[in-house]
Amino acid sequence: MTRFLYGVGETAARRKWAVVASWLLVAALFAVLRAGFGGSPVDNFEVPGVESQVAGDLLEERFPSQSGATATIVFHDESELAGRTGELDRILSDVRALPHVSAASDPLAGTPGAGVSKDGSVAFATVVYDRPVTDLSVDDRDRLLNLGEGTSDLQVEFGGELVQTLEPRHTGVSEIVGLVTAVLVLLFAFGSVVAMGVTMATAILGLMVGLSSIVLLSSVSDMPSVAPRLATMIGLGVGIDYALFVVARYRQNVASGMERIQAIASANATSGQSVVFAGGTVVIAILGLQLSGIPFVASLGYASALVVAVAVFAAVTLLPALLAIAGHRIESLRVRKERAEKEGGGSWVRWARRIVAKPGRYLLGSLVILTVAAVPVFDMRLGYNDAGSKARDDTQRKAYDLLSEGFGVGFNGPLLVVTEILGGDDGSTMSGIAAALASEEGVAAVTPAQVNTAGDTAVMQVIPDSAPSAEETSDLVHRLRNDTLPSATEGSDVRSYVGGPTASFIDQSDKLSERLPWFMGAVIGLSFVLLTIVFRSILVPLKAALLNLLSIGAAYGVVVAVFQWGWGKELVGLEETIPIMAFVPMMMFAILFGLSMDYEVFLLSRIREEYVKTGDNRVSIVRGLGATARVITSAALIMISVFLSFVLNDDPIVKMMGVGLATAVLVDATIVRMVLVPATMALLGDANWWLPRRLDRILPVLHLEGDGLPEGEHPRPEGRGR
Repeated sequence: MTRFLYGVGETAARRKWAVVASWLLVAALFAVLRAGFGGSPVDNFEVPGVESQVAGDLLEERFPSQSGATATIVFHDESELAGRTGELDRILSDVRALPHVSAASDPLAGTPGAGVSKDGSVAFATVVYDRPVTDLSVDDRDRLLNLGEGTSDLQVEFGGELVQTLEPRHTGVSEIVGLVTAVLVLLFAFGSVVAMGVTMATAILGLMVGLSSIVLLSSVSDMPSVAPRLATMIGLGVGIDYALFVVARYRQNVASGMERIQAIASANATSGQSVVFAGGTVVIAILGLQLSGIPFVASLGYASALVVAVAVFAAVTLLPALLAIAGHRIESLRVRKERAEKEGGGSWVRWARRIVAKPGRYLLGSLVILTVAAVPVFDMRLGYNDAGSKARDDTQRKAYDLLSEGFGVGFNGPLLVVTEILGGDDGSTMSGIAAALASEEGVAAVTPAQVNTAGDTAVMQVIPDSAPSAEETSDLVHRLRNDTLPSATEGSDVRSYVGGPTASFIDQSDKLSERLPWFMGAVIGLSFVLLTIVFRSILVPLKAALLNLLSIGAAYGVVVAVFQWGWGKELVGLEETIPIMAFVPMMMFAILFGLSMDYEVFLLSRIREEYVKTGDNRVSIVRGLGATARVITSAALIMISVFLSFVLNDDPIVKMMGVGLATAVLVDATIVRMVLVPATMALLGDANWWLPRRLDRILPVLHLEGDGLPEGEHPRPEGRGR
């Protein structure tokens, strides 16, 4: 791998214009293909094998009129709505004329499935489409919403499955803020506009190709609407970081006296190889989301892994060419004067010496901080966000509040009880099921059963008296499935299933909670094997896995404190507390365990290099930390800034991911890498690098710091002996 990447870097540097032209051509080609053949995002929340999916499949097969997408139109007038019949009739007539609409109930006509509040000020109509929401588009949503305009003083709001699922995602502000912040950090880190420009150009061009690839992928596979946001957040962060690592090593090589082509090739073979290893780990960890068993979550993993893979490829092919084009101008347009650090000096070296002198004290203090930060994890409640978490001026939030006021909060998340009638029924069993449901604690109302023409399937709505995202609603679903319905159908030829969007999200949460420990174990095991191969050690990868768990636990704790407990929720633009989205912990774990490899590999490969040379554990820690701390800190600051900028996004999921990822990177690059790693390594001494001889003979050999370079091409990194 070392010689291969050296050759790639050298070739790219010598054929710089051809490489850059090829990248620009590929980016343009992907943009054209994206415009012509790209698909639209689809939020497919199907969860194979769970009860809500069985109920949905049964409706689609036997009761298609009940299986299509639905939307809710809410009407409100301070006076009674009975006097607004003409306006409601006009709106509902226009709704029925929309493409794919099969029915729209009339609340004032007493149509089954519609209703008016007791005081007559709130009414709702249910709109049923002839196909599932996955076969509809944002245009269908917009056509519906546009019908609410021009209604004088009659308030018309929209909610339900169609409106929430096909909600358009607004972009722009977060990405701009993240890019501007990254530019400022790079200017401070490099002190050169050209060095900053080379790094940013690599990251942005790679991200453009990656995002175009996601849109093309969505033409042949369901891609969630949130996928491009998460992919942009991750791709921008890792793209800048990976380029930063290679540029920093290239500048060190040039400063040590290397000829520029040689310096580029050597940087690609050393830091570039670390980028390939770290990026590959991120990709593998994120692709592990396939273990969730949920297509929606797996698709998020595919999108994120795709942009990371492109970022890695850009860092080892495009970046060497750009460095060659920049040439000696890499140090041009300086914005600050770098301070020279004398041999044995430097603030990071002094910090490292302080830690290795009293490692126990620093280790204990850091563990206390991380443990306290992780305490909220024990109160984490997985769920999903209903319309009650939207901004108060959003039509979904207004519809949610009006329905809650007029009919009760549970009306926003009705459950569907789908009954399969196997041997015929005289009505007594269905009546018994309805009575059992109505008597269940937590049930506000039960609608009469509707039976299909074949008489083999019935469906009824159960209205909880709690909000869709409330823990009480989840408990109700489990009681209905485990106790109420089995008792009501015992001895009969019917089978009842609890379904609907609310039950589907609850099933998704349960399945992800069940799979999370297995997923975490698989990712930890993989990272342990990879780090054992790289660093020829047992204790180093074991320590890395444990410390990564601590940093991720702290990140989980902060997410729970902010979003579930409400600490500082106004700072991230939330009006109400919300449960933790079920897939967020798994997604965060995959991304963070991979990203932590960046700093782990960058720091430990340097420490090991020094240990191989000196044989002195403490000296190698001081020198390794002193040579890499500045780059790690700059890279982490960029990643944190990019992730935090996505708090400005209006999607609560993106906000949650932004806060969680930023917190984890902050903890990982400061407390873990700068304190815990040197402290534990100082305490373990030479045992850090112990590896059984038999295992040493079996493991393949990787060279991340130049051991496999061509003769005479070894870099002389800065920082030795500082």
